[in-house]
Amino acid sequence: MNMPFQLNALDEDSARLRQATMGYRVYEALKQAIVQLQLRPGNLLSEAEVAKQLGVSRQPVREAFIKLAEVGLVEIRPQRGTFVVLISRKEVENARFIREAVEVALARRASAEAAPEAIEKMAKSLERQREAHQRGDIAWFLREDEKFHQAIALSVDCERAWRLLENLKAQMDRVRYLSMPLATPVETLIAQHERILSGIETGDADAAAVAMRDHLAEILKSLPKIAAAQPDLFVD
Repeated sequence: MNMPFQLNALDEDSARLRQATMGYRVYEALKQAIVQLQLRPGNLLSEAEVAKQLGVSRQPVREAFIKLAEVGLVEIRPQRGTFVVLISRKEVENARFIREAVEVALARRASAEAAPEAIEKMAKSLERQREAHQRGDIAWFLREDEKFHQAIALSVDCERAWRLLENLKAQMDRVRYLSMPLATPVETLIAQHERILSGIETGDADAAAVAMRDHLAEILKSLPKIAAAQPDLFVD
C-alpha cells in the first residue's frame, strides 16, 4: 500500500470530527480512501505503514481497523493481516433497501417541518453540486451529494438517523464512486436532487417521497453494469 493519507484533508466543518479521538479521525481517513477506491477491494492494509503515513502511533490505527471491520469495509484475518473487503452486491442491495425506508420518511417529514434556513442549506448544496459538475470534480460532487442528504435529516432534527445511515451506506458509497463514469450521469443525480428539494420546499410530501425513492433506486440500475465491468471488485 503506497497511498498517502492526510488527516487535514478531512471535513473540518464537522464539529463531531474536530472533537473526535485520534482513532476516529484515522477511521474517517481510511474509510474515505476505501469508499473513494484509493484503497481498492482486496488491498492489504499495513498497520505500521498507515501509522507512519498518518504520523500517529499504531494504537489509533488498530482502533480504526476494528471499527472498519464492524461496518464491513475490512476483514481482519489473524496471522494474515487486514484486507479491504470485496464489494457484496447483496449487501449493497440490503443497504439501499434500508436507506430508502429511512430517507423517504425523512423527506416526507422535511416537507412538513423543514425551516426556511434548512431549505436554503439544501439549495446551496445543490448549487455546489452544479459547480462541481461543471468542473468535472467527481469527489467534490459526491461530498456535496452526501451533505444534501444529511441536510434533510438535520432539517427535522434526526441526526441520529443520519449517523446510522453513514455506516450502513458505506458499501453503497463504493459503488457510487464506481458508477459515476460507468452508468449514472451527474446531470441525472442533480435533477433528482432538484425534484426532492422542490417537494420539500413546496410542502408536497408525496412528491418528495417519490423523488427520493426514484433517486435511491438509481444504484439498482448501475449495479449489474458495474459488477459485470469490474468483476474482480465484487464477491458475489
